[in-house]
Amino acid sequence: MKAISDDIFTHPELGYKEFRTKKTVEDFITETNPDQVIEYFSTTGMRVDLNHQQDITVAFIAELDAVRVPSHFQADSQSGAAHACGHFTQVTTALSLYGYLTEGERYKDFDFNIAFVFVPAEEFIDLEYRQQLIDEGTITYLGGKPEAMKLGIFDDVDFAMCVHTIGGEEEKTVEINCDLAGFLYKHYNFKGKATHAGWDPFSGINAYSMSTLFNTGLGLMRQQLREDLYVRINPVIDHGSFSTNVIPNQVQVGTDLRTISVDYMKTVAERMDKVAKGSAYSLEGDVEIQTQMGYLPFVQDRYLSTFVAEAFKEQDTITKWIDDRGAVAAAGDIGDLSFMMPSIQISYGGFAGVIHGDDLRMVDDEFVLQEFPEFLISVLNKMNGRIDKNLLYSRSYKEYESYIQAITQGESNEK
Repeated sequence: MKAISDDIFTHPELGYKEFRTKKTVEDFITETNPDQVIEYFSTTGMRVDLNHQQDITVAFIAELDAVRVPSHFQADSQSGAAHACGHFTQVTTALSLYGYLTEGERYKDFDFNIAFVFVPAEEFIDLEYRQQLIDEGTITYLGGKPEAMKLGIFDDVDFAMCVHTIGGEEEKTVEINCDLAGFLYKHYNFKGKATHAGWDPFSGINAYSMSTLFNTGLGLMRQQLREDLYVRINPVIDHGSFSTNVIPNQVQVGTDLRTISVDYMKTVAERMDKVAKGSAYSLEGDVEIQTQMGYLPFVQDRYLSTFVAEAFKEQDTITKWIDDRGAVAAAGDIGDLSFMMPSIQISYGGFAGVIHGDDLRMVDDEFVLQEFPEFLISVLNKMNGRIDKNLLYSRSYKEYESYIQAITQGESNEK
């Protein structure tokens, strides 16, 4: 696994473009089990099943993509992609489990089918390229898991497991029950009137001034945002018409809106829209508002986490255990999948540096590449013969689609 992890780490790829990584996964699977059937989806996604005969199916998910951090020491010089979120070790973890379970057909000892799902495009970036794919009809969703959900990849899955790096945690560590925020992406396009900035500024309507007033209003509004719901906004100017001798007539502010509560997400979005409209109105301009759904909040399934806790108590290799962090404002499309089925994300240490920073790197190869996958096998063993289907839930993709539409309904293209 060390050679594979090094290869993926040094060849990072952005979402829906993970073709080299896909080939690496394919090669390992076909060399390990030449008879394995691989199901392909959405440019680079893959699914392989071990035992379709079982009544229960668990999806073990690995994310293929990198994030864009051009300053990372191992960033791709052209795309700026870097594995600063540790996804490369999600892939090696999944391949380690696959190799172990297929050796001697060990998977037959389990009373559930294990489906390994390698998904593209977890990071919510490179959006112009992904929008091109949407316009071409290649994909429907910006995120890889919602796209896989739409394509039916998870239709027969009863629950899902995934894993994720803990940045800056060099010790042998396992964490459970860390919930994640969800987010919307808002676009505020302020429109004014262009005139000569020196000769006739009096006739102009300054869109940049509207955006400045908007940012000031958001700053003052923060006092009324609930801290317990982990609200985060990060407004930046992402488009504009600028020249020192012309009054700016168009400036677009883009921001995410994160929180762990969908209801409060809608409440804050409405407040932000009022600030934008007021800023435009007060300076005699206009604003167009577009709302783009990001990812849903992720609430880890506490029932499934009990099996992880049991496995941890019976081992003596992993030295640190975290189960009380609560929630963080980071987000992931595992939240969308958790709307359809119970899901857990087991986090692991062995890394130095900051998540999404320019210095994230694996420092404990033995733990990440060997001991942690061995721990996950013990978790699967704990689940074997003990999954109570009455404690699982199931929603359809159609229900998910309706839920997403209800969140953004009435906000798109608003003036």
